This record gives sequence, C-alpha cells and structure tokens, in this order.
Amino acid sequence: MGIFSGLKELGLGDLENSDLFAEEEKAEQQAAEPAQPEETDYIYDKSFTCPVCDKQFMSRVMKTGKAKLVSMDLDLRPRYVGIDATKYDVELCPHCKYAALTRYFTAMTPGQIHLIKDQISDKVKLQPHSEDYYTYEEAMERYKIALVCAMVKKAKNSEKAYICLKSAWLLRGYAEELESKRQLLPQQREELNKQEQEYLQNAFKGFVEAQKSERYPMCGMDEYTMDYLTAALAYEVGELDMASQYVSRLLASMANNRVKDKARDLKELIVAKRKETGN
Repeated sequence: MGIFSGLKELGLGDLENSDLFAEEEKAEQQAAEPAQPEETDYIYDKSFTCPVCDKQFMSRVMKTGKAKLVSMDLDLRPRYVGIDATKYDVELCPHCKYAALTRYFTAMTPGQIHLIKDQISDKVKLQPHSEDYYTYEEAMERYKIALVCAMVKKAKNSEKAYICLKSAWLLRGYAEELESKRQLLPQQREELNKQEQEYLQNAFKGFVEAQKSERYPMCGMDEYTMDYLTAALAYEVGELDMASQYVSRLLASMANNRVKDKARDLKELIVAKRKETGN
C-alpha cells in the first residue's frame, strides 16, 4: 500500500498514486539543464548612417565572438551554433532603400549615389516584418535588394559574385531550417536547390571574371583563398576541368598548409565525381 492509500475515502482518489517528490525532482532537473540560447542572444541593434541619404537607421548585426564557429562547408560557408551569420551581413537603409553587404556599405562614389537615388529609392517597396530577428524570408529580401543595388551602382564583379555566393548560403540555410522542422516539402526542396545552384553559377562566373582584372585582397580574401573558393564553386556547379586546374595551381603555389589541405580534400572529391559521372 502506498503512503497516499485511503485518500479516496477523503475525496482525493485522483491523488492516490502521486509521487511525493516528482515536482521537486523535475525542478532540480530543469535547473541543472542550462537554458538554450535564442538567436536574439547573438545579435544586437547597431546604428548606421546611410552613405546615400545621410539618414541614420538601426540594423541588426551579429555580436563578434559570441557565437561558436563549428565548421565550414566546402565553399567556405561558416556554420555557427545557434545562428546563421549570413542572415546578418546586409545593411538596408529603410529611408532610401540602398542595401549592400556590410563590408561594402559605406564605399560609395557620388556617381553611384546618384544611380541609387535615381533607380532604387523611389521604386523599392519594403515588406513589413515584425520579428525581433531576421527570418530567412526577410534576409533573402535584403540580399535581393543588395544584389540589385550592386548591379545599379555598377559594382565590381567580385562584390556581385560575393552577394550571389552568400545568397546561395542563405538558401542552403533556409532549406536546412525547414528540414530540421520537418516542414520542407519535396517540391520546395527542389526549388530551393535550383535557386541555390543558380546563385552558385553566378558566383563562380563573377569570381572568374574578377580574377582577371581586380586586385587582392578580394572580398577580404587573398589570392590563394580565392583560388580555393573558385575551385570549390567550379566543383559545385559541375565545372570539373576548371576545378582541377585551380586545385593544381594551388598545390604548386606558396599557399599555406591550411589552404593546401583543403585543396587536397577537394581534389579527392573531384576524382570521385569523375569516376561517378565518367567524365
């Protein structure tokens, strides 16, 4: 017989099988488990002055050093715990609608400012968003506007290619989020993959063109890192001959061991892909 036997006669029969210490044990267990950080724990609002209209606005940015980097994809997409950093790398002025990757946001010539005011400011209509962080849908809108602005202001090929690369990363992250929530439908997966490939194709094309005329560092990368990235993109879009050429050049260069190790790993993938496809 339990310690609560007989409660039925007192009108408390539904408590006869209760565990006297269950709630306390549950509370102790919850206290022992650290609270999982939210995405908002990794970001903060920062003030920017728009180089086009000179007005101030607030933008959400990722806290430096807060999130832990756990790995990188083949094409150097960083993976952090608790946040997709790519979502927070575009600044968008809500007043004149000028947008750009953070590293390029303030670098504007008078001619470029005129082009943005003439072709962007009065035409772009921003969609309302109410979350206290950037959703993937909102982030993709920001990247699309940044890409259009880069085209309008006649940005360098490397800048346009970098936006395309990060847009591909964003779509990849979006698909992964939907997959983790079991919300990714087959048709949606196919469409997101198709869009990602299109961005990767444009990133590859843009970087190849940029390497013909632009100086290093390019997008913050030195020549060897850019060669590796271009090789990885060539592999991802099926340009195996060009991927092999870039890898061979890297392995014969003065690149550091970290880059050469990544190039060797990529070389193995290229060999495996050739065997798989017969090319």
